[in-house]
Amino acid sequence: MTAFPIKRLGFFSRLLDETSAAERYRLCTEQIVHAERHGFDSAWIAQHHFHEGEGGLPAPMVFLAHVAAHTKRIRLGTGIVTLPLELPIRVAEDAAVLDLMCEHRLELGVGPGGNLTAFTAFGLDAAQRHAIFSRNLDVLRTAWSGGELDGGDRLYPASPTLVERIWQATFTVEGARRAGLAGDGLMLSRTQPRTPGQPRASLADIQNPMIDAYLEALPRGCEPRILASRSVYVADDRAEALRFAETGLARLRHRLAETGDLSGGKLVGDLITAFDAHVGTPEEVIASLQTDDTLRRSTDLTVQVHSIDPPHPFILRSIELVAEVVAPALGWVRGAASSERRVA
Repeated sequence: MTAFPIKRLGFFSRLLDETSAAERYRLCTEQIVHAERHGFDSAWIAQHHFHEGEGGLPAPMVFLAHVAAHTKRIRLGTGIVTLPLELPIRVAEDAAVLDLMCEHRLELGVGPGGNLTAFTAFGLDAAQRHAIFSRNLDVLRTAWSGGELDGGDRLYPASPTLVERIWQATFTVEGARRAGLAGDGLMLSRTQPRTPGQPRASLADIQNPMIDAYLEALPRGCEPRILASRSVYVADDRAEALRFAETGLARLRHRLAETGDLSGGKLVGDLITAFDAHVGTPEEVIASLQTDDTLRRSTDLTVQVHSIDPPHPFILRSIELVAEVVAPALGWVRGAASSERRVA
């Protein structure tokens, strides 16, 4: 089968190791350093407020500043900042300072957010999140571009190239179209809810129309940036991989109704399928990923072990196997993305 044209390989973490918050941050830092050591082009972290079991990090800029001090080359991304819950001027300032500190390695993924109860805690109406998101994103663009803000001030320090490193996360065709019109990158989720009418639709069935809309809306001459996040856990031993998958995914069995899969998911294979995970030996994961037609149209593949969530040493080994075996089989070439950036 023809290799995929994956240009860039990323590692993604929601910081969900089963330990204290401080230890989560230490382990994730070690995982990102390990990913850089094995040639990964980018590392991404998610922002989540309040819910420990959903995500372990409410302050991504603070954490990435720490990671920047422990890395030299790997690009550092937010996947995502929940922009409606933020004061956009402060996001613009924090991002500009962090980008200078990490020598312009920052990638900023943003989205309207999915944790609706957080909006209440922040004194906001979740029903207005998309409108707030659009307004706040406009402020970011104006600030980073050096435009005049309300009151006549301009952002310091200036950071005009950050506008070229915005990524929008979305679950919808319309959201993908908006990202394309803006010339931003498109971030596709590792899994998505199925509609009642299409409970067995593949992830590609859902996301290919999003890519179509994005590419159609993209301004002429604008380079597409399509990041596909995928749940990937690779192990040397199949039984080991399935054991961790059963433990991790069983915790999410109650969410099968949300994905549209009402089969019950009693077997580990059912759970892996229901949550769009790719689990097993390198050869098995390669074969599984090759069935995902979305990846043939993506520029970036970002792998996360969630929702398998094996212990830290096994995450490190999965990172190694992805870089050494899986990603090269999908067309990724170690160092190629860095070479392109230097030439540009």
